[in-house]
Amino acid sequence: MSTKNNIVIVGAGVSGLTTAYLLSKDASNSITIVSKHMPGDYDIEYCSPWAGANYLPTGKAGTNHAKWERETWPVLKELVETQPDAGIHFQDTVVYNRQKDRMSQTGAWFAGLTEKDPGYKDVVPNFQKVPDDQLSPGVDNASTFTSVCINTAVYLPWLVGQCRKNGVVLKRAVFKHIAEAANAHHSGKKADLVVNCTGLSSKKLGGVNDDKLHPYRGQVVVVRNDPGAMVSISGTDDAEDELVYMMTRAAGGGTVIGGSYQKDQWDPLPDPNLAVRIMKRAIALRPQLVSKGRGIEGLDIIRHGVGLRPVRDGGPRIEIDKIDGVSVVHNYGHGGFGYQASYGCAMEAVKLVAEALQRRDSAKL
Repeated sequence: MSTKNNIVIVGAGVSGLTTAYLLSKDASNSITIVSKHMPGDYDIEYCSPWAGANYLPTGKAGTNHAKWERETWPVLKELVETQPDAGIHFQDTVVYNRQKDRMSQTGAWFAGLTEKDPGYKDVVPNFQKVPDDQLSPGVDNASTFTSVCINTAVYLPWLVGQCRKNGVVLKRAVFKHIAEAANAHHSGKKADLVVNCTGLSSKKLGGVNDDKLHPYRGQVVVVRNDPGAMVSISGTDDAEDELVYMMTRAAGGGTVIGGSYQKDQWDPLPDPNLAVRIMKRAIALRPQLVSKGRGIEGLDIIRHGVGLRPVRDGGPRIEIDKIDGVSVVHNYGHGGFGYQASYGCAMEAVKLVAEALQRRDSAKL
């Protein structure tokens, strides 16, 4: 009789849940997800619920980032078409670029998205360049395509449901050291392997202590108004670390408008002045967001929110590690592209889990 691979996944954000979901499709894996925060929680430490979330590829052609996004698109597309309960829908998308933003912090972040001839043009459906004679003053190029927007309040519990169907057990716990997680498997036996999907918490988690991680504070306003499309632009004239984007979440999730990209800023409370700028910029970019002639008083606000993107210098960490005798596969540090690269990154983590388990089995022979 073959024995199960006992695996503990630490973290229940989109990266942890997606990795667990893919691993749980293999019946030889027995999986426990252990996390401080779970879907349904709204906490500054827990980034996933606050995300837009959408598919606006920001990876530059030829990079791992672009590869992970490319691998994720077919899965998201299939979920829209076959799993209405996942809370994802197609959206017409418009992306504007201003050359003057290229050297700014946000312009650098958006660089892969706003290129005139972007690498993702053959990934997303219906990609078209906006003719130059239709561009507003100050806009140097723009494109339209079909993308997706995810209602995180529906999608994260959907992932939990898929994991539960496959026998995954979910538990709450807080660890000071990643090696402690090996003792948290629901079987009571020590886990063969731990997958670290703790996002920004990996900065201070014992055994990991990743100084390359930084919080990039994102502030949003969620409204009932519908802009009729998912719209973004490469930067703002207000501040280098502020953004303009809007997207309507599937299944009545409201429209998320943002935003900010504030490095090493941990403040969990919404800044009312920033909120006003966010709303004004959204209406200026997409006047149909409100009734004709109305300003921000025409927005019907659901709530204000703040999340901390787990941005890592050099990109996400997806690799095998050995910490205090425990085999660990890391999958964290996805910054602002956790959802749109979630399946590509999780597929890579799954391969590394198989490799680490194979090493263990070879060592036993």
